[in-house]
Amino acid sequence: MAKAFLDKHGVPYESIDVGEDTGAAKKMIELSGQRGVPVIVVDEEVIVGFDSQRLNNLFGETVQGEIYDVLIVGAGPAGLTAGVYCARKMLNTVIISENIGGQALESWAIENYMGYRMISGEDLMKKFEEQIRTLTIHLELDRVVSIFKENDIFIIRTISEKTLKAKSLILAQGNRPKKLGIANEEQYLGRGLSICSTCDGPLYKEKRVAVVGGGNSALQTAVEMSEIAQSVHLIVRNRIRADAVYLKMLESRENIQVLVNTQITALHGDKFLSAITIRNENGEERNLDLDGIFIEIGWLPNTDILDGFVSLNEKKEISIDINCHTSVEGVFAAGDVSAVKSKQIIIAAGDGAKAALEAHEYLLKSFIQ
Repeated sequence: MAKAFLDKHGVPYESIDVGEDTGAAKKMIELSGQRGVPVIVVDEEVIVGFDSQRLNNLFGETVQGEIYDVLIVGAGPAGLTAGVYCARKMLNTVIISENIGGQALESWAIENYMGYRMISGEDLMKKFEEQIRTLTIHLELDRVVSIFKENDIFIIRTISEKTLKAKSLILAQGNRPKKLGIANEEQYLGRGLSICSTCDGPLYKEKRVAVVGGGNSALQTAVEMSEIAQSVHLIVRNRIRADAVYLKMLESRENIQVLVNTQITALHGDKFLSAITIRNENGEERNLDLDGIFIEIGWLPNTDILDGFVSLNEKKEISIDINCHTSVEGVFAAGDVSAVKSKQIIIAAGDGAKAALEAHEYLLKSFIQ
């Protein structure tokens, strides 16, 4: 995300892989006071994480007042695929997103995407991005904060105070990870508490970690971390609900301890997380010394920005029909942010294509005389 932004704006930079260089990792932690990537140093300023607002202030360009045919919110599998199909229909298209790849980036290994026996989420999304960059598509790395409609034109405002206009919208902004809901949780984010094992996992080499969750993502993360960390505790609130392939992989790892019917009740540590309190089904509590926790307990749809703009279901997902139409004419939705039951990369990509084709048809009917 950071590299894509700097490349787009022609900013030269030095990239240091702290997953491979332990000395550089130590220096980064001392510099930033946290254990997570990326850390960006601009002159004397230290920017923690991909801060699109600050980077736009430093290096961004003013967006012109043109009206796009299609504006796509989100650059995960659904949004990127929609972009490809819009470009094929010769539509003037802009994609706006805080990152390229979305939730798919956090997959250690994908084994159910056609054409690949196995590929990491990062590598698959790189291939999506490479294809997008060969096309005439505008890509803005920014965060949408509001959407509204004036006459027949949709207006989008971003956190860096940019305004974009379009004749149609495709909402594909995906989900965000759930948090534990424990006191002082925010204090330890980036300091022992992580919501992205793919990003931060290498920083926990030979350390004691826990993975919270009982689904496929949690088991996959526990297995992958068992190859990096000294020990892994898999903390499951109720029982494991995962596919047989992940259960088999879990059983083969000797340094993973599974704790079912267990939940975290407290986090401890000074500057960095150093221990947690867990409670079992009998109400018994004990402390567990740890260096890090990876949260894999599910996702919430990124629909807060809509604020009644389109209809949502009881889960706050965007309600759509079979052809990705929302309750507002000219607005379509695809991917995990929609009410589609199965949240899979291949389904999100397919719905992204459908949404783009429907947007093209809408534009032909509404704007082409």
